[in-house]
Amino acid sequence: MATTANIHAPLGAATVLHVVDAFIGSFEKAVAWNESRKTRKALSVLSDEQLEDIGLCRADIKNL
Repeated sequence: MATTANIHAPLGAATVLHVVDAFIGSFEKAVAWNESRKTRKALSVLSDEQLEDIGLCRADIKNL
């Protein structure tokens, strides 16, 4: 007859997991924000004609 071990997570393991997930989520949001910031900065130095060539206008930059 097979027996199964009654395995439980250590006390506080779920809390630690939630904290780590929160840090990872915050880090990913910061990375995404920084990428958007760099994109907006690069697009803002283009001329209106260059923006039109890629299908954008100045007003579109703030929405990226």
